[in-house]
Amino acid sequence: MRRFSLWLRDRPVVADLHLAIFLMVLDALGVADEPHPAVYLAFSAVLPLPLILRRVYPRAMAASIFVLSILCTLVTAAIGGDTTGHVALIGLGVMLYTLVAYVGRRDGLIYLVCLATDLGLSLWLLREPEGGDIALVGVIYALCWTLAEFNGARHAYDAEVAARLAVADYDKERRAHEAVAAERTRIARELHDVVAHAVSVIIVQADGAKYALRQDPEVAERALATIAGTGRDALRELRRTVALLRTEHAPELLPQHGSAGIAKLVEMMREAGLAVDLELAGELDDIAPEVSLGVHRIVQESLTNTLRHAEASPKAVVRVHRHDDEVVVEVTDSGGVPVRPSTAPGGGMGLVGMRERVAVLGGTLSAGRLDDGRWRVRAGLPLRTDQD
Repeated sequence: MRRFSLWLRDRPVVADLHLAIFLMVLDALGVADEPHPAVYLAFSAVLPLPLILRRVYPRAMAASIFVLSILCTLVTAAIGGDTTGHVALIGLGVMLYTLVAYVGRRDGLIYLVCLATDLGLSLWLLREPEGGDIALVGVIYALCWTLAEFNGARHAYDAEVAARLAVADYDKERRAHEAVAAERTRIARELHDVVAHAVSVIIVQADGAKYALRQDPEVAERALATIAGTGRDALRELRRTVALLRTEHAPELLPQHGSAGIAKLVEMMREAGLAVDLELAGELDDIAPEVSLGVHRIVQESLTNTLRHAEASPKAVVRVHRHDDEVVVEVTDSGGVPVRPSTAPGGGMGLVGMRERVAVLGGTLSAGRLDDGRWRVRAGLPLRTDQD
């Protein structure tokens, strides 16, 4: 049963088709007491039809069932019948629920005014429904609105939780990638410092031995030349290995560089519930990859800390400005972020990691609380680093 419910949830048209068929059958059961059964059955068949696509095209379907209700009232008044027998008119309340839950209160309020107009037209032309029935209709509409508010809040909460989980997964993937990259760089540095130095000494000594050994100059020279050549080959292979260790083998884990990557990151944070204003100035798509990556990581870490530690309804302002000789990154939030970065396991790079990254790029970083209580991270990354 649970599997069937999950299956229906992913196929709203199928679920709403069952609802429409149910209302059709229920409405058609009242045909026996009607003086014009053909007209009654026709409206029994068409009134529930807009409900089938109510979650796919909510506004259009709401307008359709409203027009059908007005038409039903006019036709009924012309042939001398009544509309109270049409159970399918419950679909008006269902559409009110749909608009409030899936579109918004504004559309729901407009639709409620339309329903009141429809009710007034029915009272004017048919003198129905009566006082008690009007109260019942009001209760039904109020119940539909209340259920829509509850369900809409639940959907918004589920969407925010899903967005936060997506951010957490992205952050976890990034942390794993950075851990692997840091370990690879550390191993490469140690290999280069230890092995490359030893091989270089061997090459120097072998070259000197060629001129020191004179007993068998030809054989000694060939042997020492072989040693020197082997040493040079080994050094070349070592450098190739070090280059491979320092190469990123998983480019899909890297962020998209430039303004598009920053915009994508900001949009992800907005979906997680963090209000972010983004301000970009200057050409950011042609700067060096390491500087672009540094900008991306600083913005990402700052916004992640804001989302994790800030108070209720957090907000952040991200400014990335390119100048002639540097890129300035400034992230200011609404306050509530602790002065000291978290030291808990999995707490992330924090300010220490940002300072290390900025130092490698030859830039400057400042972080602290402003006089108005907001927290600001500001970094300046030179466009020409010492590694260039």
